[in-house]
Amino acid sequence: MASKREKIRMSDEEVAAFLGGSYKVQVATVGKDGEPHLVTMFYALLDGRIAFTTYHSSQKVLNLRRNPVMTCLVEDGVQYGELRGVALYGRGLVIEDREPLLKVGAVVGSRMAGLPVPEIGEPVDPEFAAGLEQALAKRVLIVMEPDRVVSWDHSKA
Repeated sequence: MASKREKIRMSDEEVAAFLGGSYKVQVATVGKDGEPHLVTMFYALLDGRIAFTTYHSSQKVLNLRRNPVMTCLVEDGVQYGELRGVALYGRGLVIEDREPLLKVGAVVGSRMAGLPVPEIGEPVDPEFAAGLEQALAKRVLIVMEPDRVVSWDHSKA
């Protein structure tokens, strides 16, 4: 007989759909004294992985350059029977390549500005693209490289 934990676990397809339908992630990195540094970020999926932009001098980037350990949590639901979530444990990769940065920035920036949200890599309005280039000038891309994924969907219980 399956345990309750096994019953509420999402399949790989359900995890992918859940992450693809969400846009906010809680990100934890390890501070210089070992304390967790926790923030919420808007994200997009880049090749199926959580990706977000942040200032190159941000605390999370300083932490990841020192120690790449990162945990991400995407969750939703209000009542116990509605709770769903995915926790990803692994490494945060700091990427300075402009091409993927602009792809993720276009999705996240559109969402934040209330504009139609493009698919990753889809062309955007040239005026928006010019502003995006300027807005991302001091930013880097962080991509979550998970080693372990834990999920739950209490509606399955």
